[in-house]
Amino acid sequence: MLGRGVDERWADGPPAGIWGTMLDRVRALDGLFLDLECCLSGRGSPREGRTYRFRADPAWAVPALRAGNATWASLANNHVLDFGPDAFSDTLAALSAGGIGHAGAGPDLEAALEPSVVEVGGIEVAVVAFTDRSPSYGAGPDSHGTAFVRIDPGTPRTRRLVDAALERVRGADPGLVVASLHWGPSWAVRPSRSQRRFARSLVDRGVDLVHGHSAHVIQGVEVYRGRPILYDCGDFVDDYAVKPDLNNDRSFLFELAVADGDRSVKATTATS
Repeated sequence: MLGRGVDERWADGPPAGIWGTMLDRVRALDGLFLDLECCLSGRGSPREGRTYRFRADPAWAVPALRAGNATWASLANNHVLDFGPDAFSDTLAALSAGGIGHAGAGPDLEAALEPSVVEVGGIEVAVVAFTDRSPSYGAGPDSHGTAFVRIDPGTPRTRRLVDAALERVRGADPGLVVASLHWGPSWAVRPSRSQRRFARSLVDRGVDLVHGHSAHVIQGVEVYRGRPILYDCGDFVDDYAVKPDLNNDRSFLFELAVADGDRSVKATTATS
């Protein structure tokens, strides 16, 4: 979350500074995937009726992402449209210009469902992204927005949209498939039953890694049929106040290692 206080703090500072003591660690990775929970623009008006709105200046934010080895960003979340369509368009353009892949939002629903394929460590990785937050931000056939779905594999619309996205993934014939999900309420310390069912259904349909976020706290990690499910990765960079009972200032870098078809996940504690 690069907006608000983070934007104020780092707009005039060295962009790489947002990574703190983890800079060398993220630079050593083959690639870094993240949820970008803000828009990147100097334009737009705050969305009415929103308590929290996040926007960062792309002039420093994109170099900051690149400094941290950012390869791909999910835009399927409840803040990418906080400053309207112009700021949203600027976000897409800024990421593309910076060579950062993205998925989960677009000028229409078809674009929002389109997988992003990036090469990481010699492996073609296809990524799809969905969210169940902020239905009003959801894309339509002729309107911009996010890949909004209900987190229930039995919902006809959800099944249709997820199937459509995964069918496109299969057409790309990638070496690894990732589903990035911005789901569930803030401050939930464990995934819901429906989230667990949904994540497992994705693995059953060929997803190799489920990358969850939204709660702003670390939730559990499950290995299902040999595939890791990160229910919520918590926050890595933000300006949120610390809630001592939730330890929301506790951050981890989750590293996925792939070798000879085997997958393993390591969590490294991030220190400021």
